[in-house]
Amino acid sequence: MDVVLESVEPAQCVGPTSQEAGQADSCAGCPNRAVCASGVLRQPDPAIAEIGERLSNVQRKICVMSGKGGVGKSTVSCQLSYALQSLDFEVGLLDIDICGPSVPKIMGLEGQSLHQSMLGWEPVYLEDNLAVVSVGFMLSDPNEAIIWRGPKKNSLIKQFLRDVYWNEIDYLIIDTPPGTSDEHLSIVTYLKESKPDGVVMVTTPQEVALLDVRKEINFCKKVNLPILGVIENMSGFVCPKCHVESQIFPATGGAQKMCQEMGVPFLGSIPLDPLMARACDEGKSFLSQFPDAPVSKAYKDIIQSLLSQLPVKPRESL
Repeated sequence: MDVVLESVEPAQCVGPTSQEAGQADSCAGCPNRAVCASGVLRQPDPAIAEIGERLSNVQRKICVMSGKGGVGKSTVSCQLSYALQSLDFEVGLLDIDICGPSVPKIMGLEGQSLHQSMLGWEPVYLEDNLAVVSVGFMLSDPNEAIIWRGPKKNSLIKQFLRDVYWNEIDYLIIDTPPGTSDEHLSIVTYLKESKPDGVVMVTTPQEVALLDVRKEINFCKKVNLPILGVIENMSGFVCPKCHVESQIFPATGGAQKMCQEMGVPFLGSIPLDPLMARACDEGKSFLSQFPDAPVSKAYKDIIQSLLSQLPVKPRESL
């Protein structure tokens, strides 16, 4: 049974898994003191080992994160999945953006639902080698608001990781919500045995977005999540008629400068193209529709960088 804390921890909380939990001076008056002192929260969750076993057939796990909402993180997750699928890899796309699941729309899978089998929850297959799981598949109405507290979100993420039957997957792309919230901590905790191979960070060029991305990068460093690199999305505007690129955001050096300062790789810049917005609204792959567009070239370069960092073994050798 999952233990639910009654309220948020005090500012000086030593943490429910600390050896001092429930005994430190800062614990005085906290409604969670008794459960923390009992030590039950320091015991390993048996689901961690179960998830490790369930994901043993997944070769590479890539989390896509962003500090700021609205930077195109889900779009990047979906286009990376399309790109890997087009290269004949076995691809899974897991959407854990519980309150804002846009993956079903972007992938053209609205109205689909998850089904139970003897093996577990079955993903929705867009192609034979592209499987998708999202909380959006569990909603009867796509406009329904999901108003959940942290424990319920964590429980669903645990179910997705433990109960979904992915079969044999080369690359599992995990689309996370913005920020550094419960969902991110759940992924780090539940994938303790089958560690994520790294994080792709998505930002836009303006400083307002970069401020939050810096926090996200520091979060990853604190929890020992490797950073595969940063993508600067919406970097310039490509006119669909004359194909001339114009800079929309102020020239501040953007993500590339930030990467140099923080010592993380820069994967590349993706220009803003209205046709990408249309492809997402229509649930189609931009890369398949416009393979020669500057956006497609940028994605192909990014994919090659990721493949060089995270190669997979041929299935027959496993």
